[in-house]
Amino acid sequence: MTVPALAIEGVCKNFGGLRVARDISLSLAAGARHALIGPNGAGKTTLVHMVSGLIDPSAGRIHLAGSDITHVPPERRVAMGLARTFQISSLFPSLTVAENVGLAFEARFGLDHRLWGNVRKSPEIVDGTTDLLQKLGLLHLAGRRVADLPYGQRRLVEIALVLALEPKTLLLDEPAAGLAAADRGALLDLLLRLPAALTILVIEHDMSLVFRMAQRITVLVEGQILTEGSVAEIRADPRVRDVYLGTRTHG
Repeated sequence: MTVPALAIEGVCKNFGGLRVARDISLSLAAGARHALIGPNGAGKTTLVHMVSGLIDPSAGRIHLAGSDITHVPPERRVAMGLARTFQISSLFPSLTVAENVGLAFEARFGLDHRLWGNVRKSPEIVDGTTDLLQKLGLLHLAGRRVADLPYGQRRLVEIALVLALEPKTLLLDEPAAGLAAADRGALLDLLLRLPAALTILVIEHDMSLVFRMAQRITVLVEGQILTEGSVAEIRADPRVRDVYLGTRTHG
């Protein structure tokens, strides 16, 4: 039986007397495109915090490619192939896009002890940066300073930095937040370019983006799973329309 890329098993989280996650179980196969949606206070961010290691669950287990990571530190999870978009620190505005991505490759290759001037000349850094930006359709931005980029393009560069770490499982925490409609199209194009073998769990409020990129969707309500299904099943579920896709406030 194939081992899931990410398995969340009976996870619960309590903050004092407040229960924010209740017996959540979720399994993603390698290469899955899975979305997590739900109204305000549903527990989506708390769950992703537990998966990425920012907080420990009160109960339950989390496995990454068969390895128990329930209490593994966040940095160790990155080394094991799990990355989250905001785990990369803010971009360096005075450096170009290529230089920013090059620094991420530097960390991946363990070259942190070198001066940037030397790293910049490393063939593995230069080739890796060029290849990644080309695959993501961002090569035309390589020589632009981050400070000169509009917000939407900066968000795309942040995703490129995460991908430079070569994760096997990627957590995308509201990638379209704050983006204008035109920039959301560019984001979707980038997401559709991601390697098929990469496992993705995305929290997102833009349902048009979710419906176009996700294969399966899990709906959280009040800290527990309401339902899970294909895009067609979620679209047709009256409970989902009531709590999320209808008139209630999104979260």
